[in-house]
Amino acid sequence: MHDTAGTGGHVPVMLDRVLELLAPALTGASPVVVDANLGLGGHSEALLAAHPSLHLIGIDRDPFAIEFSTRRLAPYAGRTTLVHATSDRLADVLAEAGRPSIDGALFDLGVSSPQLDEAERGFAYSYDAPLDMRMDTSQELTAEKVVNTYSAADLTRILRDYGEERFAPRVAGFLVRERAKEAITSTKRLAEIVRDAIPAATRRTGGNPAKRTFQALRIEVNAELAALEAALPAALDALALGGRVVVLSYHSLEDRLTKQVLTARTRDTSPPGLPVPLPAHQPRFRLLTRGAELPSEEEVARNPRAASARLRAAERIRVDHHD
Repeated sequence: MHDTAGTGGHVPVMLDRVLELLAPALTGASPVVVDANLGLGGHSEALLAAHPSLHLIGIDRDPFAIEFSTRRLAPYAGRTTLVHATSDRLADVLAEAGRPSIDGALFDLGVSSPQLDEAERGFAYSYDAPLDMRMDTSQELTAEKVVNTYSAADLTRILRDYGEERFAPRVAGFLVRERAKEAITSTKRLAEIVRDAIPAATRRTGGNPAKRTFQALRIEVNAELAALEAALPAALDALALGGRVVVLSYHSLEDRLTKQVLTARTRDTSPPGLPVPLPAHQPRFRLLTRGAELPSEEEVARNPRAASARLRAAERIRVDHHD
């Protein structure tokens, strides 16, 4: 068992599988891995322990995560570069670290435990808190701002696209009506309004009715999908021959985006009917997973947060020589 003391029992999701998939790419003299969502550093710690010559670059937008991981990874301080940044700055971070080429990349998407566990961060609907939801507490945009200032049309779009909320127009209408009376400033008030907006028959099934709205606001406030859309291709571009990427996503939007990006890179784009495949059209990557892999039942029993995890991985099999 890995030591989880002081991490609120936070266990890295699908850790053994992540290590197994990345290992073949880390056999060189001085491999480099970028952990694009460092969080509490659990995956990174295991990678550094397993590969004594590995240099790890960790990125996280949450100052708490950087501070926590700095302490946790202190035994490996000489082999780590930890950077407070959003993952969409991945290419810049690698350039600034003087490591433009990498052997492995890990994306562990979604919210880290301390953000959910600290009531005042406002991510959860299970207790009352200010309506915040910022992963990076230095940014301006908060969930309160979104809920109280976005137009009904924008709220509907966010709830539909990011929350997959089928009553998005109704929920948006309720929010606009209620905020006109009084600003919506707490998670509890928001959850109440959403519950009132969802038809009673639907409310009886499928968990807390506010769940989808909270997810949508979190993604909007932190521009999570936009960050992934920029960061994942940047990581693929940086991978050396034989380099591997592993992505852990926790809702269908992230998983769908990951699948699209990886599928595009693993496809042969040769025009049909050519007798000889054209090197320029050969895929640069191959998938290492068939569809999305799920955690085992034992892992979900041990770590309920793993329940919604989906894992996809790919390997670089060809390098372009544009020189």
